[in-house]
Amino acid sequence: EKVVAASGSPPNAIRRITTTGFGRRNVPFADDVRTEISCHAKGAYHHFPRKITIIDIGGQDTKVIKIDEQGKLLRFKMNRKCAAGTGTFLEEIANKLGIQLGEMNALAAKSAVSSPLASYCTVFASTEILTRIKEGEKIEDMARSAFESVARRVIEMDSLEDTVVMTGGVVAHNDIILKILAKHAKKEILVPPYPQLTGAFGAALFAREGRA
Repeated sequence: EKVVAASGSPPNAIRRITTTGFGRRNVPFADDVRTEISCHAKGAYHHFPRKITIIDIGGQDTKVIKIDEQGKLLRFKMNRKCAAGTGTFLEEIANKLGIQLGEMNALAAKSAVSSPLASYCTVFASTEILTRIKEGEKIEDMARSAFESVARRVIEMDSLEDTVVMTGGVVAHNDIILKILAKHAKKEILVPPYPQLTGAFGAALFAREGRA
């Protein structure tokens, strides 16, 4: 209701609704349901119509999605067994550092350190951060290490070949992760407009294609 009101369009202007995301099956008035994988692929391909590797780092999981020249899904890998390499991981590290999550990016940008945390596990990484704090390590270096860990986790998931595109909330609010991944991948990494909404945009494209 808020979205419709903000758009200035009457409710009857909506022809079709496609849902995606974790709560996609909890919308009783949806006309269609699509997975996050297909919607991120659809949204990213709209902006970069070529063979691409999509890295989506969200709050709950990290995905590496590969699509061909026609935008067809080739394969994907998802990290969802724990919070390792996700926005939740970064949030936990920020809590241990005693700072706001929104401060992490600016702090990490001040650091020249490129070593990741020793563990991807949120619990072990949090313990490591506490040890580093006691040892007097600079807060910006610890923030940088957290982002390095997220980047290394992505690299270990799958190869970053062809054109690489990043989506999700983490890159939307932390450009440092883009720079770190680009350095490791040794190539430019592209970001679509409003990367955090790429999945929603893809869902809208599916809805437009399926409208009556």
